[in-house]
This record gives sequence, C-alpha cells and structure tokens, in this order.
Amino acid sequence: METETKRDYLLPASIIVGALLIAGSIIYLIGSSKNGGNGTGSSPSVVNDSLKKENSRDVVLGNIKAPVTVIEYGDYQCPYCARFFQTTEQSIRENYVKSDKVKMVFRNFQFLGAESELAGQAAECAKDQGNFWAYHDAIYQAELKDGQEHNGNLNKSLFVQIAKDIALDIDKFTSCYDSGKYADLIKEDTQNAASLGINSTPTTFVNGQQVSGAQPFEYSGTDPRVTPFKPIIENALKNSN
Repeated sequence: METETKRDYLLPASIIVGALLIAGSIIYLIGSSKNGGNGTGSSPSVVNDSLKKENSRDVVLGNIKAPVTVIEYGDYQCPYCARFFQTTEQSIRENYVKSDKVKMVFRNFQFLGAESELAGQAAECAKDQGNFWAYHDAIYQAELKDGQEHNGNLNKSLFVQIAKDIALDIDKFTSCYDSGKYADLIKEDTQNAASLGINSTPTTFVNGQQVSGAQPFEYSGTDPRVTPFKPIIENALKNSN
C-alpha cells in the first residue's frame, strides 16, 4: 500500500471500531484563551463504548493494516493544528507511516467559524476525487503562510487554486463546493466530536490514548506538560505485537 498522499483509502469499520476514542480537553479551547487540560496526555481509566464510533468518510494515510492508528480531530484555522501538521505530523509520517507501522486519520472539528467549515467542505469535495490528503496538506500549508484566523483567506479562490495545483477535476470540484453538498456533514462531524467530549484542537488519539495539544515528536526535557508522540507510538507498537 502506498503511504504518500497520491492515494487515499477509506478506513474499514473494523479498524475504526478498534481505535478507542477517548473524550478529553486539549490546550486550545473553543472561543477562549484559557488553559484547558494539564498537557500530560493521560487517558481516562474507563472508556465508554459509545465513543467507539466508525465514520464512513474516514480516509487513511498509510497502510490500512498498520498496527497503530493515529486519529486527529482538527480545525483548518487552528494555529496549534498547523503547528502539529508542520512539525510532529511530518515526523510521524516519515518515521512510522512510510514503514507501514502507523496509519493516520483526520476528522473534522471545524469549530472556529465559517472559514473553517468552508475549508472542511472543500476537503470533502477533494475526498470525492480520491485526493483528500494532498488537499488537507495544502490547506494547512496556506494557513502556515498566512498565520491568522478569521481574515478571509480561506475562501473559494484559494480552494479552487489548491484543486488546480493537485490536478483535481475543476468542474467537478467547483460543482461540489458551490452546491454546499457537505455543509451539513461538516456541522455534524463537529457536533459528533463535541458529543465525545472534545472541545478543542488538536485532539489526537494513538490507538485510543489521548495526547493533549500540539505536542512534539521527541522531547528530552523534564516539563511534565510535554508528552512527546514517539514514546507513545513505540509503546503502542510494542503492545500490538
């Protein structure tokens, strides 16, 4: 199976059900600058079965048989999500996705307003053409260059340009986007995430273990608020054998 963004794979229900989604709060809170969560990445001791929900729109980056699943709930305007994408996620892809050890899934939690919702809709239209991950990456790259929220940069002009850049069928993409085909889906995704107790982004789960915020891939310091991904993934791989 290819692990690059050239191909997308719908995630089978058995894999989704096997990845336990644990509710929790993350550092970047909805509509507030308050500090939420303790940054430790700890998980509740009891997992509610109602949180193990499959999503037929999930798309896998990597080998669908990879033993570790990393699921991120993100918002395309969230600066911490962009930071996670630029740093930690790239290391996870390079060190684990390419070697078929980890598969990644992105889920919508587009809570920051209209621009976020429109970006989510555009990405769903790209998903219809089997090129979600390339589109997802391009949106975050645009946001990293822009560096601001709520300034109008996430708009149709950008979305169509990204579609052109990754060689989507522009007529199909534009028709999908203009129709608002996925407007309700994006709202439903966000509501579903909120119903799980998620109230901030990025919220990430590694085989069900919650990791709070845009944590680094590796860390050699002693700050208890820092929970690097590498040891969590390594432990998940060990436990999957």
